[in-house]
Amino acid sequence: MKVTGGEGGKILALKIAKYLDTEYIDTLSRTFPDGEIYVRVMGSVKGEDVILVQSMGKKPNKLLIEYLLIADTLKDLGARNIIAVIPYLPYARQDARFNPGEAVSIKTVSKLIEKVGVSAVITVDMHLHRFKSIQAIFSVPAYNLSAMGLLAEYTASEFGLSKPLVAGPDEEAEQWAKIAANALQSDYLVLGKTRRGDYEVEIRGKSLAVVQARDVLIVDDIISTGGTMAKAVEALKTAGAKRILAACTHPLLIEDALYKVLSAGAEAVVGTDTVPSPISFVSVAPLIASFLKETVL
Repeated sequence: MKVTGGEGGKILALKIAKYLDTEYIDTLSRTFPDGEIYVRVMGSVKGEDVILVQSMGKKPNKLLIEYLLIADTLKDLGARNIIAVIPYLPYARQDARFNPGEAVSIKTVSKLIEKVGVSAVITVDMHLHRFKSIQAIFSVPAYNLSAMGLLAEYTASEFGLSKPLVAGPDEEAEQWAKIAANALQSDYLVLGKTRRGDYEVEIRGKSLAVVQARDVLIVDDIISTGGTMAKAVEALKTAGAKRILAACTHPLLIEDALYKVLSAGAEAVVGTDTVPSPISFVSVAPLIASFLKETVL
């Protein structure tokens, strides 16, 4: 067994290889002046099971194409099996045809990932909404791990939460709030969200009296533009929360997203290294390595 990673997963791949005590093989990639991508696998994989790590945050199109080139090259070089570890899987939010003629993007992406030949797919806190299971998207064995427990434990340890309460900023985040609340042995609440566009959202809550004088941890799978999280922080602050901390698995942090959340009143924002960022304090490498040992390998 060997581990390799593309541009979006090299550091995480190195960490996973160390946890598994197995060899890491590097890949080289560069972009030609015309925008095409060059890829080279820098080691032998003939007859090996290969774990290919490629997270696809911030540059989804480039990183997806790079993944396809690496995976197909591994098969062509004689790899026996390829286990695709894609901590951040893009296009998951376009999971239905909302208007006539729209692409259901996640279906297309999943077909591409499978077409180049993988025996299993592993993601972390994939944005599952209308699809209730990752196995409904892929035909090969697929597993969706969660980092919410790790995020909750890290936040509690670092910030000493008092009478903690977990909050989800919208209905889709309830699944994450449940996991985090279980880790903290606390209760949770879910706010409501109405989206007004790519950057504008409206947050509402049925009853926020429960947050008064309590430390609140808001959790979500992704912080992209920061609009949803910032509005949730404002609502909880207005309702009388003592301290507010925010956590997400995938810190995309587009433009001034981090500033938005902090200026809204969050004491801190914590993320994982599925997408490298200034707030990637929690690594998913041990989570993935442990799962690989126990379930896949």
